[in-house]
Amino acid sequence: MSKIISPCISICKTDPVTGFCYGCTRTDEEKKMWKNETTNDTWKSENLILITSRMKGWQLETFKESYSHKMSNGISLFKKNLLEKK
Repeated sequence: MSKIISPCISICKTDPVTGFCYGCTRTDEEKKMWKNETTNDTWKSENLILITSRMKGWQLETFKESYSHKMSNGISLFKKNLLEKK
């Protein structure tokens, strides 16, 4: 089982121009690779570097904060905030 946590931060909308997710900047193909059980941690590590290289400014800071929270607590900040509002 993989030790690297998916970069999904629960902001799942795809930009129609770039094809990148607004939350994690992955393409649909990259999302499929993350879900594929045979995808190894080397690919995932390299993909994390690639997707964060697509981000700048507030998007990068928001991603880093939410992904860090997800790694520590098992849930993204966006999902945590949704659950707290219920």
